[in-house]
Amino acid sequence: MADDEQPDTTVTGTDDVPTMNDLDRKVTGEFSGYTVRKDLVGKVKGNALVPSYVLEYLLGKYVTTTDSESVRAGVERVRAILADNYVHREEANLIQSKIREKGRYQVIDKVQVTLNEKLDQYEAMFENLGISRVVVDSDTVKKNPKLLVTGIWCMCTLVYAYSGDPKDVPWRLRRLMPVQMSHDDRENYLAMRSRFTAGEWVDLLMQSVGFEPALFSERAKLLHLVRMIPFVERNYNLIELGPKGTGKSHIYSEFSPHGMLISGGEVTAAKLFVNNSSGQIGLVGYWDTVAFDEFAGKTKKADRALVDIMKNYMANKSFSRGRNTMQAEASMAFIGNTSHNVPYMLKNTDLFEELPKQYHDSAFLDRIHYYVPGWEFEQIRSEMFTDGYGFVVDYLAEILHNLRDVDYASKYEKYFALSPTLSTRDKDGVRKTFSGLMKLIYPSGEASMEEMEPLLRCAIEGRKRVKDQLCRIDSTMAEVDFSYTRAGSPDPIAVHTVEEDDYPDLYWRGRGTSAVSASNDEIPEGETAMAGAVSPAKPETQPAASSGNGGAGDPAEKTPAPKPMNPIERAAAAAKPDHLEFAEDRAGVTYNRLFGPYVAGASRITVKDPYIRKTHQIRNFVEFLETVFTYTDRADEVHVHLITASDAETMDRQLEDFTQVQNTFGQLGIVFTYEFSDTGHDRSIVTDTGWRVILGRGLDIYQYYDGNRLNPQVRLQKLRKVKEFEITYVRKDEAD
Repeated sequence: MADDEQPDTTVTGTDDVPTMNDLDRKVTGEFSGYTVRKDLVGKVKGNALVPSYVLEYLLGKYVTTTDSESVRAGVERVRAILADNYVHREEANLIQSKIREKGRYQVIDKVQVTLNEKLDQYEAMFENLGISRVVVDSDTVKKNPKLLVTGIWCMCTLVYAYSGDPKDVPWRLRRLMPVQMSHDDRENYLAMRSRFTAGEWVDLLMQSVGFEPALFSERAKLLHLVRMIPFVERNYNLIELGPKGTGKSHIYSEFSPHGMLISGGEVTAAKLFVNNSSGQIGLVGYWDTVAFDEFAGKTKKADRALVDIMKNYMANKSFSRGRNTMQAEASMAFIGNTSHNVPYMLKNTDLFEELPKQYHDSAFLDRIHYYVPGWEFEQIRSEMFTDGYGFVVDYLAEILHNLRDVDYASKYEKYFALSPTLSTRDKDGVRKTFSGLMKLIYPSGEASMEEMEPLLRCAIEGRKRVKDQLCRIDSTMAEVDFSYTRAGSPDPIAVHTVEEDDYPDLYWRGRGTSAVSASNDEIPEGETAMAGAVSPAKPETQPAASSGNGGAGDPAEKTPAPKPMNPIERAAAAAKPDHLEFAEDRAGVTYNRLFGPYVAGASRITVKDPYIRKTHQIRNFVEFLETVFTYTDRADEVHVHLITASDAETMDRQLEDFTQVQNTFGQLGIVFTYEFSDTGHDRSIVTDTGWRVILGRGLDIYQYYDGNRLNPQVRLQKLRKVKEFEITYVRKDEAD
């Protein structure tokens, strides 16, 4: 978000206690003891590789007020606990020594338990501490069955008691306390919810997962809440594909002790469902949500048998391995990165294109209830994180865990009816998403027609995105009408996906749409070649029809009407070889007029400029990329390669800025790469459409101007004055 677009947010007071806004005061008043200031997690975490819910568990115990001194004291207390008790792997030997010397010691570690059949006893392994075979009593295992699967974070008291027997393990477990809430506080939670408006409650949920709600639109907030549905809805299947760096996996790894994030390539049927050898049920039997990270990747392999078991489980909540059929309630979330932008995928393949072949299968994908459009999320930036108050995440996670027993799937039916053309799976996807959003925003199940409608539309859109892409993948899949009607009205209300409205000709390619895409109608009026002598090309006038009988000599039949040019073709037609000189202090010179016609329609562009180093020079290059964006087709990728120089003084910042440029423009279909050359002095732009633009001063043509966000020169190049410079346009074949 640009500086001039940033909303006013809370003014910070002291370093420890920001000035509280109305929502913070209301939250801490109504939910005293269950909230925490979200920025404190970063203050205490340091290099401790523990989930946020572990840290918030400690903060919830020791930072229970908003008083400045109490907050400081509580933060220091938590820091001390982490420093003394959290086990860093490289300090494992030191902690083991402390346990031996002191006799007993408390540690914070991830603990997993296995059954030693030979000795008929449960034994724990401490992940960071590096010790194993620590005997655990049966009652502890019964109370915490997840210890037997992938382990859980615990606060444990260990005792060292050496017996002299070299076969004996000297470690003794005296106390194990899982880092999670253990009671259902729904009654109080629902009572407190009634004192908040829907908007306040959504903002509270956003702050609870760590984001500053003022920086997100209402739609963005709703999509963030969709990510939480697997925690509150049983057997919910969600997929999110999008650019990297948008926080797709964060909520599944940090938010809840009831969720498990695993790498997509690490899962097996035995680990996920049941181990035939031992008969032990896998992850789906213990976790509310199993999320598959890095799920995308065309070259990845997947076990066909595993895919078939997953299909059955996602459809029927059951799975078979061996002779028994078992059931489980775990939801599944599949998250992965895309390599291309949306128009490229719509033009060339489909929105599931990045999935491995075994999962790029209509039978598997039809089980997905919601496709989260990951490309709509901004890349995570530091200012997006809140310093406001939100629920301690393990408290909220426990509430959501217990709300899985509730079903609000039919609540909308007294106000709305879905299109009868929807299949059973379409309806299931819509109903489960709607139920999940109701439990998140209106946990009592009571909401008005006006409050329910945006939730229903969101639910329909996510399933429609799945079904529309299935119709591309499988020609036998029947298209349906994703609409609904309001009670008492016969008129259907259609629901569209955002990409359907943005790129209708690509979205419905080959399926009879007459809509015209607006993706390339943004070329500014009159922004043709700088020389100005060549106007945008116009179609030739069709000769007048002959008054004769339309015979062979009739020019109206011989000369077909020329095909109208699109805006990019019109811009490219204005380019011509030329040489221009600009005097000092001239205004009205823009990159669009200098470069637009010469990069129009290009797919590969090489820029040589040794002075793309400092902040203002990199900003110039970004503005050049904006011109490339304007004058090229969004349905095709454009590769822009920069050859520049660097020096020790600017290198770190330069690399950081280049990475940000890559991430930002990569989402727009512009693939930016770069290399450093200490010997290059020439400045030029070369395109694969045959143009070479020789730059006298490179891109650094503008005189200094005030970068204040209120200065219109920041946004309008034509208001800036230029330095003296020359520019030459030649055809590459002529130059060669």
